[in-house]
Amino acid sequence: MTAQPMQGSPDDPGEILRLLPAKWHEQFLGEYHGALDAAHEVWRFQQLRDVLQLWRLRAVAYSDPGYEDALQATRDGRAEDFVPAEQVIPGWSDRE
Repeated sequence: MTAQPMQGSPDDPGEILRLLPAKWHEQFLGEYHGALDAAHEVWRFQQLRDVLQLWRLRAVAYSDPGYEDALQATRDGRAEDFVPAEQVIPGWSDRE
């Protein structure tokens, strides 16, 4: 699957599912339904939002055509395939 831009609200579970590769659907749906059940308690509504935001980010990453290669490069310790965080994340080197 190639990466496709989100078409509706980025945290819409249908959009997340559409973008997410099929092998992740079951895990997403399990976590989504758990958070949806928890959201019946008003004070736990944020849990649903957090799950949707996390899975939106995962869907973007997992659907990227280079994701599996980047994951394997990480497993292989091929640092030359990566840009250091301090070069792409403003303020990274200032973090403790």
